[in-house]
Amino acid sequence: MASSDPAQEPPPDGAVLVKHEDAVAVITLNRPHALNAITRDMASSYAHALRTADTDPRVRAIVVTGAGRGFCAGADLGVLNQGAEAIRAFVPPERDLPDLALRLTKPVIAAVNGPVAGIGFAYMLGSDIRYAARGASISTTFARLGLVAEYGLSWLLPRLVGTPWALELLLSGRTLDADEAARIGLVHHVTEPGEALAAALVYAKDLAANCAPSSLAAIKSQVYGDQDRTRQEALARTLKLMDASFDGPDLAEALAARRERRAPVFRTKE
Repeated sequence: MASSDPAQEPPPDGAVLVKHEDAVAVITLNRPHALNAITRDMASSYAHALRTADTDPRVRAIVVTGAGRGFCAGADLGVLNQGAEAIRAFVPPERDLPDLALRLTKPVIAAVNGPVAGIGFAYMLGSDIRYAARGASISTTFARLGLVAEYGLSWLLPRLVGTPWALELLLSGRTLDADEAARIGLVHHVTEPGEALAAALVYAKDLAANCAPSSLAAIKSQVYGDQDRTRQEALARTLKLMDASFDGPDLAEALAARRERRAPVFRTKE
């Protein structure tokens, strides 16, 4: 699951902001006047920011959020109103599609602070863990625009919430709130308004401080990779990974830290 070289890509522009809090990279979609609706350049910058964080040895977890009162309202309407060719040109190349976060080695946590729809919905589902603030509205919208289930959501959404709920949400394109989203398993945690980012950061910082980067990368690879393996294949692969981990320095460090009543100092993921 190694990432591509970010040096080959342009740096993020002002529409995507990156800052670091301890060992956590916080990536913010930054078009608050448009509820962070995505432009083509913004999609490229967001993908670049994710890859850069994934290859940065200082970073152990990633949080993504939106500036202002929205997470991401979907594709910029200026693109949609320009016709089919402009929309085709907007679709990111395969390596930059919203499932990029699932292909990274580091955990990605979404802090959904406000409205999310369309490609924003795909970005949210592309995160490994999702926090949402009460008052955030969540919608697929595709069917209401005469579109299909985009960006692989027909594969991913049933795996998150089950086929019946995936069909209900995709067919209707309706809006649901954070509490209903949590009830059906679409988001993991609901916070009070304005607190999603803070809660996501607490979770991310705990992962960064207390979990071995090698374990986080391996577990993420196991969970997503095993969806396309048989039970026997997954078990065989797990046994090999288990055997390798027994001789690894991280287990020895974790046990020593417990004996010495201190925080573990895990090696940076190679």
